[in-house]
Amino acid sequence: MCNTCGCNLTAGNRHLLFTPPKTEAVTAVSVLGSLLQHNNEQAGRNRAHFDAHGVLVINLMSSPGAGKTALLEATIQRLKANINIAVIEGDLETENDADRIRAQGVPAYQITTGTACHLDAHLIAGVLPQLDLSAIDLLFIENVGNLVCPASFDLGHHRNVTLLSVTEGDDKPAKYPVMFRAADLMLITKTDLLPHLDDFSVAKAAQCQRALASQVPVLPLSSRTGDGLDAWLDWLAQEVVAHKLRVQRQQTIKPRMQEDGLKWHQQTPKIRFRPVARG
Repeated sequence: MCNTCGCNLTAGNRHLLFTPPKTEAVTAVSVLGSLLQHNNEQAGRNRAHFDAHGVLVINLMSSPGAGKTALLEATIQRLKANINIAVIEGDLETENDADRIRAQGVPAYQITTGTACHLDAHLIAGVLPQLDLSAIDLLFIENVGNLVCPASFDLGHHRNVTLLSVTEGDDKPAKYPVMFRAADLMLITKTDLLPHLDDFSVAKAAQCQRALASQVPVLPLSSRTGDGLDAWLDWLAQEVVAHKLRVQRQQTIKPRMQEDGLKWHQQTPKIRFRPVARG
């Protein structure tokens, strides 16, 4: 997986890879090191920073086009009068999604990853100085659209929410188990299209999720029509209150992380160097 495609390397952690040896001039023949430990350490610092301000952080994950930004727009419209919300957007390029969120009247910060197919804890840390956490109750991180890698990186957040749109097929939890096992909540989105998609079964999608030994809630909804949105908003409100109470008790929670996904990113080769030929 990421060992070969190189997506472990992002603008946030690149500086951890290149440490010039002290004894001789060299060039790197392997640029990927074991970055998971560095990521987890930074994630811990991020989470402590969020907890110090009582901010609940939710990581939204899905394939591209599943409706993450539309969900955020509908959520902000309904909650912004009572809950202070901010959003971190992750995409390879453009600020399109951040612009859509700013139009809703809440702060949004865009991270463009270039070639990396996920966000990591160092990229999130780079945004924190721009966030007034004292004015935020709920921070959403809209991860890069990808059904594999985002589930394997702790960003310092507290909950994972995985979206499955009805246009993708009801067997996606079976095909991409790492992503769906990592979910603390699964949302089935774009249900307003179900009358036109007779090959998608909400019950089968939920069954595939349960087959992963997952008992997390599965909520169908439509951001366009608002059908089913109340259950999602109730879940969010309860999570915000619960996290405030945890912080008062000096407790925190970590997101679900899956062993299979972690192994894909743990086994990257250590940095190796070879001497430069001297003529």
